[in-house]
Amino acid sequence: MKLPPFKLDLWLAAHEFATPPIRFNLASSTGPAWTLAEIAALGGGDVRAFDEVKLSYAPPAGGKLLRERLAAREGVDAERVLVMTGASEVLLTLCCHLAAPGASLLVPKPVYPALPAMARAWGLNVREYALDPARGFAQEADAVLAQVDATTRAVFVNTPHNPTGSIMTATEQRKLATALAARDVLMIVDEVYHPLYFGAASSNIGTPGAARLLQDFPNVVVLGDFAKALSLPGLRLGWLVDRDAVRREALLDLRSYFSISSSPLCEAIGAHALAHSASILGRLEAVARANLALLSAFMEMHGGLFAFPAPAGGTTCFPCLRDGRDARPLAERLAKAGVLVAPGDCFDMPSHLRIGFGAQREGYAAALDVFSEVISDWR
Repeated sequence: MKLPPFKLDLWLAAHEFATPPIRFNLASSTGPAWTLAEIAALGGGDVRAFDEVKLSYAPPAGGKLLRERLAAREGVDAERVLVMTGASEVLLTLCCHLAAPGASLLVPKPVYPALPAMARAWGLNVREYALDPARGFAQEADAVLAQVDATTRAVFVNTPHNPTGSIMTATEQRKLATALAARDVLMIVDEVYHPLYFGAASSNIGTPGAARLLQDFPNVVVLGDFAKALSLPGLRLGWLVDRDAVRREALLDLRSYFSISSSPLCEAIGAHALAHSASILGRLEAVARANLALLSAFMEMHGGLFAFPAPAGGTTCFPCLRDGRDARPLAERLAKAGVLVAPGDCFDMPSHLRIGFGAQREGYAAALDVFSEVISDWR
């Protein structure tokens, strides 16, 4: 099967790596960047701490120290953790594992665009449950369950959600897991943005993530990565948590076919970062909260043009043009002016824009000033 053009990454690559580089990157879905020296220095360390790493293969499931620290983060036994090459490989292996004649994967709309493409590439049918912008893209178990049918092999939940920033509460997650267990349907919870929450949802900070469900539900798989809440996308590390030993073995076997193992150097850096994750998350939260406050004020100022469901977590939001116009021309004009956002057609919702507020450590107010100038001429 020929995969469709990956509109989102084509858009980002054309601008993020341009010469000269884009001035203000509001399209990124990650947190503020770290250098290797900054990470190594956490806890009074030194970059030379990585000098003794043997540049061979890492264990296919991930190195012992990294898995132990991920397990401590998730509140599970280390044997239930598998390390992979980013969350993308987790999704790839899950799609391959789930593939069966007539089977379907149920995903939200909008959703990270690589997921449905990968699912279809493995022969899965893809069905959707809509997240309604008029209801703040609310994620509710009943709305998901209404779309489950006899073909549903797995349901995908992303909380906090990319691109909207909505969440599924712990109560709704448990309700959904219970109903899906009764139907023998797998529940995949992508929580790469946990534990970054805002507003009423900020009470979730410091609480366990979806891995808490594993003690009661063998039909739940949880995935995370270093790219989003941990702000280290360059490590290309992700993980999944699963209590089902048979399924873990099958997924690990698939991982061996796809990438064999992670880089031992990246794993060593990741393990060190996890030991000091409070510092990493603290920087992300400070940047995201400050930028979101600026963005919220901007959206209120331009409320006649944009509908803005405020994000409850993560580093992205998904406002739309109230008149329903295609937002790509606006995104193109913004890019020419030095401000990068992602057009909604990358998520098959053309009137929207994905706007990030976690990566730009400085200059966010200046970026919004440019944004205002562009839309004053564009209207």
